[in-house]
Amino acid sequence: MFNMLQKIGKALMTPIAVLPVAALLLRLGFGDIFDGQIALIMKSAGDAIFSNLDLLFGVGIAYGLAKNNDGAAALAGAIGVLIAKSVYLSIDKDVNMGVFIGIIIGVLAGVLYNRFHDIKLPEFLGFFGGKRFVPIITAISAIFVGVLAGHFWHFAQSGIDVFSNAIIGLNEVGTFLYGVLNRLLIPLGLHHILNSVFWFQLGEFTYLKDGVEVVANGDLHRFFAGDKTAGVYMSGFYVVMMFGLPAMAYAIYLNTPKGSRKKVGAILAGVAFTSFLTGITEPLDVLFLFVAPPLFVLHALLAGLALATAQMLDIHAGFGFSAGFIDYVINYKLATNPLLILPLGALFALLYFTASYYTIKVFRLKIFDDTQEENITHKSDEALLFIEALGGKENIIDTDACITRLRMEVKDSSILLDETFISLGAKGVIRPNKKSIQIILGTKAEKVAESIKESLK
Repeated sequence: MFNMLQKIGKALMTPIAVLPVAALLLRLGFGDIFDGQIALIMKSAGDAIFSNLDLLFGVGIAYGLAKNNDGAAALAGAIGVLIAKSVYLSIDKDVNMGVFIGIIIGVLAGVLYNRFHDIKLPEFLGFFGGKRFVPIITAISAIFVGVLAGHFWHFAQSGIDVFSNAIIGLNEVGTFLYGVLNRLLIPLGLHHILNSVFWFQLGEFTYLKDGVEVVANGDLHRFFAGDKTAGVYMSGFYVVMMFGLPAMAYAIYLNTPKGSRKKVGAILAGVAFTSFLTGITEPLDVLFLFVAPPLFVLHALLAGLALATAQMLDIHAGFGFSAGFIDYVINYKLATNPLLILPLGALFALLYFTASYYTIKVFRLKIFDDTQEENITHKSDEALLFIEALGGKENIIDTDACITRLRMEVKDSSILLDETFISLGAKGVIRPNKKSIQIILGTKAEKVAESIKESLK
């Protein structure tokens, strides 16, 4: 189950990767940059994505879970969502599953693809065998999902409403807890699942589209639909990613032995600027996650505090991808009190720096030492080196990647040495169980995964 949740978390990144484009199109369609027909076209294009998030998730998750990311799984996911949604609405028109139907069908289609993509049928049915069988079996399964949802989802919907109201009712305390959990789940790769609830399901906002009432669910969707109360579970991340983490990186730099500062400074500057500009924090997180856990716990607590403080100050600023400077500029005019992010960010930069600096001192944390070097191989065939480090071709079962992580399924991960991966440029290694290993490589992870797949062929 843990492995499956990790895979779902990784697969969620496929549909989420499309959202920055949708958010940008919606932003360009608000009428203050373009007007007339151009603005209408931009807004309609962005709405097309946000109005079909369930379909987007069904396709993206199925594609992400399928072996070799095959298009047959994506097609099955799309068919499954369309069928299941039509079935449950025919039973109960008040059922609103939101992105959950996309997640459920996406997982179902991905699992069915992996189970049946090479199935052999009797010769007279041979045309429908193999990958062609996957959309068929998914369509049939989706009918049953739709029937169950039509009769029973209202119980789950009531539970989600109770959960939503409880979290919203906790005000800043609930936001603090979300922020802390969001960071603490990063090592397990499960924060995407948590985000999918808060960003795509929590709360609802009704707005008019072409004269018809449409319901937007989730903090992210509601923000771009024009709900001025949305953005609560996103605003504080601007404070963390643009100001807090870069300040923490500077504290780490000052606690690095002087002999290593030049090289360490280059590494920290790169990952800190990535956090500030794009909001991608994992390369910086993993620098201290494994070697200095107290620092990571401090980061999680401060992140929760930043989100709660932003809510207290009535800041509502959403993002399409992550809370970096690019999203801050693009979505500035859509936000409420976005200017307050700057002084709040300065305050948290000081708080992050001071707390981090003395945490490193008090706990005598050694994130970089005198002899540590930037161990990134410069040899020509990096994929072969990784295959060798993973115990050779015979030890590798499956190869995948998620933004910054190389995710490998192997026969035995316990025989592999972390030091070998560190020498190949890894910033950390996670072993969820004896058959799984995650190697934190940064943004080159997907390229390395593809190279390994090609080499294994």
